[in-house]
Amino acid sequence: MSALTGRTAQRTAEAKPTSAPAQALEDLAGPGLRTFFNIAQRWGLDTRQEQVLLGSPARSTFFRWKRGDIGIVPHDLIERLSYLLGIYKALQVLLPVAERADAWVKRPNTAAPFGGQTPLEHMLGGQVVDLYRVRQYLDAERGG
Repeated sequence: MSALTGRTAQRTAEAKPTSAPAQALEDLAGPGLRTFFNIAQRWGLDTRQEQVLLGSPARSTFFRWKRGDIGIVPHDLIERLSYLLGIYKALQVLLPVAERADAWVKRPNTAAPFGGQTPLEHMLGGQVVDLYRVRQYLDAERGG
């Protein structure tokens, strides 16, 4: 192998990620879950509602997460947290009075995605797409 080929192979090997994606998910999960539980408290959610929004993990897993013992998490959880934190942030922008922003999720809404349900009831459908639709609605309201 020539010196040039050897250096190229070495750079290629160095550039390949090892287990970065899995580690990155774990790194995001802790702060994301802590933030979610703070939001859940502001929204007045009960344990069942929290579990559904997080993808209905096993009860023991849920309470480990709540204690801050995160471990390995499913990709689905990171996606859910992303939507939930985005929903919270969008509400803070649209409704700068914190009490109004927090109350919005429990107010019946006649807009197309909700059909008279509260946004929380819609999100509690249990599917990631339910969270996506609420986030999409709020992003459209923000003009984004």
